[in-house]
Amino acid sequence: MDITAWVWVPVAAMLVAATAAVLIVAIALRGTESSDRAIVIKAVAELIRAVRGRRR
Repeated sequence: MDITAWVWVPVAAMLVAATAAVLIVAIALRGTESSDRAIVIKAVAELIRAVRGRRR
């Protein structure tokens, strides 16, 4: 592999992960009441941490 692949593969992977996180939040927040949004965002953050392998 050439040097450009070593640069673009991690960048592309991070872009895919960030896009997935935004889509998960957008789908999870659709149709929720404003009082429940903080709980939903916290749950999604825990899900993303678990997928990435980092838990509190």
